[in-house]
Amino acid sequence: MSPPARWAPFHREAGPKPPPPARGIRMKRAGTTWWGKRWVEALERMAPDDAGRLARGRTYARAGRTHDLTVKPGLVTARVTGSQPRPYKVILTIARLDDATWAKAIAAMAKRASFAAELLAGQMPAEIEAAFQSAGTSLFPERPEDLTTACSCPDVANPCKHVAATHYVLGEAFDKDPFLLFELRGRTREQVIEAIRAARGAPARGKRAGARQGAPCAGDAPAIATVTPGKMAAKDYDAWREAPPALDVALEPPAAHAALLSQLGAPPGWSEERSPAELFGPPIRAASERAREIAMAEGAPRGGRRGPAR
Repeated sequence: MSPPARWAPFHREAGPKPPPPARGIRMKRAGTTWWGKRWVEALERMAPDDAGRLARGRTYARAGRTHDLTVKPGLVTARVTGSQPRPYKVILTIARLDDATWAKAIAAMAKRASFAAELLAGQMPAEIEAAFQSAGTSLFPERPEDLTTACSCPDVANPCKHVAATHYVLGEAFDKDPFLLFELRGRTREQVIEAIRAARGAPARGKRAGARQGAPCAGDAPAIATVTPGKMAAKDYDAWREAPPALDVALEPPAAHAALLSQLGAPPGWSEERSPAELFGPPIRAASERAREIAMAEGAPRGGRRGPAR
């Protein structure tokens, strides 16, 4: 008996499902960072009562059925190989932030030196949302209507499993490269970093390079006066004029631990469920902290301990 007419769009002949393509992106685990988790939560808010469809989307993502993923300002596109020979096309759209909004967010980020340090280390600062909230917006989709999705499959549900698979794969991509979030909102990594530098009063990279090459530019500060040393006997050349001042050395912990591992991501052939940063990050952090303790204890007086570094 043929299926009812209202089921016709979902009916297909029995047969094996096409295998995932060789270029498919096999998701291991999405949401391993706080920013990746925020992205995954945006999908779950879109379908709070459809855990089954989201679970099928995760299965598709792990199987490598999502491919040809591209991220552009305000737009994500992908292909998902499903039950039909022809892959389905998935489109995710989110509003690009205008120049005025970005300027306000950059100004807020520039007020904290740690923001630039963490971003350069490939980490998304935990307080980044406060910067965007001060500009009257959010870096992440907060409401279902903030994120528009479409799929060429016949499923009327939104999100369908193909959209869910793309969203999970994208979440893992954000885990590895948080600057993709900025790019989706309309700014590249270089634009954000240089804008923060400019807002903090640091010269841009090009200007610094020009200064090293001796290229003159308008508004240069006057030349520093030279100093001509007096006559000095050879025996006094290496002698201190007076006792050197006491040095107070402080070794501050890094802004982000195992940052290089997070930037590099998983190497080819990595089969662990946890990323290298998750696996090796804790021992690296422990070794770093122990090394700092040893270094700071070397100058402590006998029988006592040096106080905390300032």
